[in-house]
Amino acid sequence: MPRRDGGGHGARRRGNYGTLFDHFGLVAPLYDRVIRAPEVDRLSQLARLQPDDTVLDVGGGTGRVAERILDQVRAVLVLDVSEGMLRQAVAKGGLTPCIAVVEAMPFGDGAFSRILAVDSFHHFGDQAVAARELTRVLAPGGTLVIEEPDIRRLSVKLVALGERVALMRSRFRLPHELVPMFSSGTTSVTVHESAPNYWIVVHKRL
Repeated sequence: MPRRDGGGHGARRRGNYGTLFDHFGLVAPLYDRVIRAPEVDRLSQLARLQPDDTVLDVGGGTGRVAERILDQVRAVLVLDVSEGMLRQAVAKGGLTPCIAVVEAMPFGDGAFSRILAVDSFHHFGDQAVAARELTRVLAPGGTLVIEEPDIRRLSVKLVALGERVALMRSRFRLPHELVPMFSSGTTSVTVHESAPNYWIVVHKRL
């Protein structure tokens, strides 16, 4: 699958962030069958999706979230580092794929009115840089929603252990650890919790 250069969204890919072994590429054909469906209604409400929104689904993998919001918005771009996962997303139809790392996204400032990162933030290699990049490509007046498993829950602890055994680079954060990464003079941040997940909602002021 070719890399997307960002097209009308702006700049070339920046930085030099390597990726580890593509665990997700191996499981991509089975991923949607074994991973529970996301709470798309909650995501839509928290993100306040509108028909004219251009949405970036970061770490969107097979497009399991993106395909379910496609009829609510103008366009959805799925960004991921795994070619295998993105092939599944492309097969669903209507989704635009982008192979890139979140720490160096090939988009201009303020390119997206809505951004989703569902069950993906704990996989990002440099989370502080990822947070800055997500805020950078979010348009003024836009909303970013991050959904993460709550590591305080036993079920999530077991998942984290499994990913550690598999040599994945996962680092699960608590809500109070994520909020400062997105807090600035240009943003407001709220936290919503409902076991076994929590949501960080970042609104970028006009």
